[in-house]
Amino acid sequence: MAAARSVVITGAGSGIGRATARRFLAEGWRVSLLGRKEGGLRDTAGDAPALILPCDVTDEAAVDAAFDRCRAEWGRLDVLFNNAGRGADPATPDEVDPATFRDVIATNVTGMFLCARAAFRLMRAQHPQGGRIINNGSIAAHAPRPGSIAYTTSKNAVSGLTKSLSLDGRPFDIACGQIDIGNAATGLLAQVSANTPGAEPLMDVGVVADAVLHMASLPRGANVQSLTVLATNMPFIGRG
Repeated sequence: MAAARSVVITGAGSGIGRATARRFLAEGWRVSLLGRKEGGLRDTAGDAPALILPCDVTDEAAVDAAFDRCRAEWGRLDVLFNNAGRGADPATPDEVDPATFRDVIATNVTGMFLCARAAFRLMRAQHPQGGRIINNGSIAAHAPRPGSIAYTTSKNAVSGLTKSLSLDGRPFDIACGQIDIGNAATGLLAQVSANTPGAEPLMDVGVVADAVLHMASLPRGANVQSLTVLATNMPFIGRG
C-alpha cells in the first residue's frame, strides 16, 4: 500500500485552516499544522496524530525549521496549503496606520512567500521530485470592499505569487494553484453575520475544505490554477 501523502497547512489553528486540516486528517493524510498559537493547533488536531508546528510565518528561520521538521517526520512534502493571513479594520487610506499596512503585508505576502519558499526547497530536493502549493487568495483581489486597502493589496500580490510559483515550478514538477474564497462561515464571520442586520449570506466552511482537498488530490500532470468558491447569493458579481 502506498504511503499516505503529507500536507502542511498554515493558519491551522482556526477558521478555514482548522476546517481544512480536519478534512485532510479524516481522509488519512499526514498533516502538519502550522500556526502561531500551539493551543489552537492542538485543538484542531484533537486526538489525531498530526504534527504540531508552532510558528510565526513572518519569521524566516522559524519557517525553515518547521518545514525541516515536517520532512524529518513524514519523509517528504506533497502539498502546502498556504492559508495563514490576517485582515485589518476598515479604514480609508488616510486613516490607515502605516504599521498596520506593513503588518498585513508581512503576514499575507512575505509570510506566504516564506512558506512557499520552504516548501519549494523540499519539493525540489525530494525523490520523486515535485509537489503542489495551494495559495489562499481572496475575491477581494477581483472586487475589493471599501476600506480594505491593505488586505486588497496583499491579495493582489498573492495572485502574482501564485503565477510566478506556477511558472518557476514547471521544471521541477511543482504545481501551484489558488483558491479565492467568499463568505465562508468561520466562527468569527458567522458571529458577525448573526449580529448584523442585512448581512451577506454565508456558506459552510466545509465546502472550502472539500475544495482544497480536491485541488490537493489531483494526479500529477493536472492542476487547478484558479478556483473561486463563494456563497451563491453574496454580492460578488456586480459588486466591483
